[in-house]
Amino acid sequence: MSGTLRILVVDDDHTVTRTLVDIFRVSGYEAEAAHSGAEALEKVKGNSFESVQDRSFDCILTDIRMPEMGGVELYRAIKASRPDLPVVLMTAYSSDRLVKEGLKEGAIAVLTKPLDIDVLFDFFSSLRQERSIVVVDDDPWFCQTLGDTLRSFAVTQVDDPQGVVERLQAEGQVVLLDMKLNGGNGLEVFKEIREQYPRLPVVLMTGYQEEMDSAIEVALRMGAYAYLYKPFKMEKLLQLLTEIRHQDLRRVLDL
Repeated sequence: MSGTLRILVVDDDHTVTRTLVDIFRVSGYEAEAAHSGAEALEKVKGNSFESVQDRSFDCILTDIRMPEMGGVELYRAIKASRPDLPVVLMTAYSSDRLVKEGLKEGAIAVLTKPLDIDVLFDFFSSLRQERSIVVVDDDPWFCQTLGDTLRSFAVTQVDDPQGVVERLQAEGQVVLLDMKLNGGNGLEVFKEIREQYPRLPVVLMTGYQEEMDSAIEVALRMGAYAYLYKPFKMEKLLQLLTEIRHQDLRRVLDL
């Protein structure tokens, strides 16, 4: 993620929004306020901006309890059109039933007021850190198509199963691993990855469903993140990448 982070603060308490927006702006971020769920949706949709670039927020920080449309309802509405957009909920009541509801819906986290600004700044720093993608596949056409689709990510192709582990690192990557490689077995490659990098997200891929089912089951038991059967819809892959990114962000805010 490049450029200055853009943050939308949503709260019906004008003092809260004014304070947070001022803190964020002084700290070098672009920040705007909305004082209702409806106003926030208008800003997310871009109705109040002049250009497409201006419409893009990197994070929404919203209070849970607001008149007419609360934070959880707002999150649901945002999720329907922008599932990739991280939403953090705020509350003054840590035992509020809406806390569990918001987390169940998939919000990044629920922070208790008064907010820990240092924790928020750590979170904002993490927003800049996109995982790169390592595609382990010996089909050049498939890799080219995948690279074109994922052009907003840094994508590296590895077509030699013998050199996979040497191209990886413990943090900051997602591996897309084909389970049937020329000159190598995808399951054995996965075992090598998991032995050296136990927390690295690995998404399995195969065009041979029946043949690879047992190997996929073994890999899933060993901690593979998910699997995709070729040809798969790119929307499904993007959904998985969003889930992985949001899990990374939740770890930063794991209070």
